[in-house]
Amino acid sequence: AIICPIAAGIITIGDSAVVIGLWPAHCIWTYYCVIKTKRLGWVLKILLVLCLPLPLVLWPTIVIVASILGGIAYGFFAPLIATFEFIGRNTTEKTLHCFIDGVIPTIGGSCTVVRDLTDFCFHSYFSFMDELIEEIPADENPVDVKLLKLPQCLLVMVLAVPVDVPLITAIALWKSPYMLYRGWKRLFEDLVGREGPFLETVCVPFAALAIILWPLAVVGALIGAFFSSFFLGLYSGVIVQQVYWI
Repeated sequence: AIICPIAAGIITIGDSAVVIGLWPAHCIWTYYCVIKTKRLGWVLKILLVLCLPLPLVLWPTIVIVASILGGIAYGFFAPLIATFEFIGRNTTEKTLHCFIDGVIPTIGGSCTVVRDLTDFCFHSYFSFMDELIEEIPADENPVDVKLLKLPQCLLVMVLAVPVDVPLITAIALWKSPYMLYRGWKRLFEDLVGREGPFLETVCVPFAALAIILWPLAVVGALIGAFFSSFFLGLYSGVIVQQVYWI
């Protein structure tokens, strides 16, 4: 609990500084690469230029919120796990080592998270965008959206969503009792045989918590299936376009 605010602060402040600091460069370079690339047709370019403001605006917000939540979780659970791991060791200064082993690696891990995000935003992103504006082979056609096929795509999506959503949701509901039973069965078998997540002493409290919270995982799977069914239905329009690209 003591190290949690420090770890959360390092991750939140570091990630926020990286994302906000590079955000103008990301916006400018993204638009430049999308407009300049020859891998995309002009219709798809126009659609991307019109749609890009939304993800570009949401990107810093998502990173900041994820950094806050992830920093709090990491700052709380990382020292806790490190403390459990050290309890079983034979040493004369357990209190000191529990504190050191829980604090120093957690702070180092927080800095690693910030460094990894920096590498992604500063190196990986620009490398990917540089590949996007590279010259394409003469025999390769740019990816584009055929305007004449858009009505067909929209029609397929309108027909697919009402079919996919109830069917996928019904299948998820039908499978949920089995998921609940199989999950509890496996966890209790591991508990009795001290296998899987119950193999290490440090993992026993968290594995027991998994038994209690397993119904929430099943509910989460149901919710995920419901929302993903919309995207699967909408993806049918992309499949129609892909048929004409072949």
